[in-house]
Amino acid sequence: MSQVRNIGDAIARKFLKRRDARYPRGGDLAYRSANGIAANAWTTTQRRGVSTGYLMHSLNSSLRRALTLSCGAAALVTAMAAAPAAFAQDTKVGEVIITAQKRSENLQDVPVSVAAISGERLQSTFAAGDDILALSAKAPGLYAESSNGRVAPRFYIRGLGNADFDLAASQPVSIIQDEVVLENVVLKSSPLYDLDRVEVLRGPQGTLFGRNTTAGIVKFDTIKPSEEMKGRASASYGSFNTFTFDGGVGGALVEGKVAARASVLFQHRDDWIDNGFTKKKNVMGGFNERAARLQLLFTPNEKLDALFNVHGRDLDGTAAVFRANVLTKGSNKLNANYDRDTVYFDAGANNPQSYKGYGASANIGYDFGVAKLTSITAYENTHGYSRGDIDGGNTTGPGFIPFQSDTQDGIKDLDQWTQEIRLASNTDGALSWQVGGFYFDTKYAIQTNPFFAPATTLQQENTAWAIFGQASYKVSDQLSLTGGLRYTDDEKDMKVLSGPNMAAPVSVSDSHVSWDLSAFYSVNEDVSVYAKVASGFRGPSIQGRDIAFFSPASAAKSETIMSYELGLKSELFDRRVRLNGAVFAYTIDDPQFSAVGGGSNSNRLINAKKGEAYGLELDSEFVVTPNFVVTAGYSYAHTEIKDSTLAVAPCAACTVTDPKTASGAALVNGNPFPNAPKYTFDFTARYAYPVASGELFAFTDWKVQGYTNLFLYESKEFNSKGDFEGGLKLGYANKEGGWEVAAFARNITNESNIKGAIDFNNLTAFVNEPRVIGVSIDARF
Repeated sequence: MSQVRNIGDAIARKFLKRRDARYPRGGDLAYRSANGIAANAWTTTQRRGVSTGYLMHSLNSSLRRALTLSCGAAALVTAMAAAPAAFAQDTKVGEVIITAQKRSENLQDVPVSVAAISGERLQSTFAAGDDILALSAKAPGLYAESSNGRVAPRFYIRGLGNADFDLAASQPVSIIQDEVVLENVVLKSSPLYDLDRVEVLRGPQGTLFGRNTTAGIVKFDTIKPSEEMKGRASASYGSFNTFTFDGGVGGALVEGKVAARASVLFQHRDDWIDNGFTKKKNVMGGFNERAARLQLLFTPNEKLDALFNVHGRDLDGTAAVFRANVLTKGSNKLNANYDRDTVYFDAGANNPQSYKGYGASANIGYDFGVAKLTSITAYENTHGYSRGDIDGGNTTGPGFIPFQSDTQDGIKDLDQWTQEIRLASNTDGALSWQVGGFYFDTKYAIQTNPFFAPATTLQQENTAWAIFGQASYKVSDQLSLTGGLRYTDDEKDMKVLSGPNMAAPVSVSDSHVSWDLSAFYSVNEDVSVYAKVASGFRGPSIQGRDIAFFSPASAAKSETIMSYELGLKSELFDRRVRLNGAVFAYTIDDPQFSAVGGGSNSNRLINAKKGEAYGLELDSEFVVTPNFVVTAGYSYAHTEIKDSTLAVAPCAACTVTDPKTASGAALVNGNPFPNAPKYTFDFTARYAYPVASGELFAFTDWKVQGYTNLFLYESKEFNSKGDFEGGLKLGYANKEGGWEVAAFARNITNESNIKGAIDFNNLTAFVNEPRVIGVSIDARF
């Protein structure tokens, strides 16, 4: 059978030859089958753009020794992190292919701090119907939270993020799915299904990926169509009548010319939380998430390929469940007012949430021989709302609640258009390069209803464009240098369409040049080191939600970052161990923060004068035996606000530990960034016992989160420390049949971890998902 034509075949052949030399005895085959990907799933469509020109960049041997001793000792004591197996694998770690530089490359050959998640780690993470927030702390340096239920997630990398809960919030972590940026916070919550892999790119990525990536990128790649008929399906059932189904199937429609893949997702959970105020049982906590995607790949000749993608989602569920006075003054521990199964809401209509959306994209490539031209055109649309009893109780409690708060926020018909065109070299010479342009346009209306006054509707518009280029030069067999440059122009406008407070329109704009330089040096076949300097840019922002509460809008000017990074990529002990690490430091000028809450329940954008951070990351994997694989990751981030005059409104009822101004505002100089964990640690282990045509296996995964301050000010109540969660999966995998059946538990110890708080009214908090125990079936065909 002929294969779907591969535009970059010559380059792929050279890369594969080097790969086969580096990974003998079927290492890549073992890795991909071990991670739930068919052995031949690295198809020609996925090989496109592979280049050996990115072997890059240098550091001296003293740095290598220092990183190996400091990072290696710590990681080997705790044991290691990448993707575990779904079947017993070879005694060597397998190859991991990523697209962090918009080319398919070996993880070990790029001068970027990247964590890749795939296979069983993804499958187990979402077995209980969790949404994108379940990725929090699953990769070193990555954290996520939300006060909006299953929409509007807020991501943080290396401690940098944005705690703004508005639906127009700007974030320094970009979410990219199938090479399309999802800018709005609701789009960022797009369901994850039929995934190939997740990549977490840490540090500024402004040259290739543009504005609003000062912290980094979380990148999702779905399984693409292939000529061979292939499919996969995962189904699970568990506590609270939780049911999930995630699957995809595809193959050739016209041999050698047209291939397709259809993917679907269904997640359901019954309502399980009682409302003790209304005396009604099981009125919130549930959800129905439905999504579908169709991809068509056209390869009419050897030079042209066109991938078309249409998709949609339909969500009905529960917004965040706020719990009044579950913290005691002077303590960050949950008290007797906390009952996971019961709340006491007198408003909020049991916190409903509903969103619908759809989108489409066209990824078209043409091979000119020496270079390949790629055009990516995409459209996204979404609309919906969330409502909540924000005070978390009623006039009689729990505890003292000074006033009631019930609000609803929603988006009306958000439209996002993006267009990227890039031309990338397609040869094997010492020089490789790519140049391109990008256009972004979005427009949407946001409605906020505080219920004590008529609803306010605002219109937000954002237009941006950029041109960029990157080049890499192989100085020698060991040393490569890379540099990139990007110019961005960004404009935002906001106006009031309706409401009792017809505030004046607000417009902001800026332009900026971002750049990066890196050097990558191969010490030997198994060890490389790199150094990278990168700048980044987050465009100016507008916050208009306060207009609904009869306060003025606020705006923040652009923030810029300068980041320095030294890294190690290594495969040790006859490639039984993969150990990658990086140390970093960055300085932000005019960092954008959101002063949320305070006694006035405001949500005000502010700029601090400066922010500073430093830290490290470790990613590792250890193949102890062919049947026993252990992984671990660790990150440490020290963040600090540098502004001696910056003061914000403190909480209404908590114990503030910062100095205060004469008016009672908290001075936050020296405080950590909000929601910036001091450290994270993730660990997985998988053991398999071969039987008949398959194996009995046990898989466990754990994550731990260090001290995390929830607001700009520090207090005794609004922080978390030492929170952890774990999962367990026990089952049988039939290797020949390509299926497995298992019992699983998520949040197996039923931890109640504080994920966020509401500070303007009482000591309100919200917590993580409950323990879910169930069974799962997975098949590949």
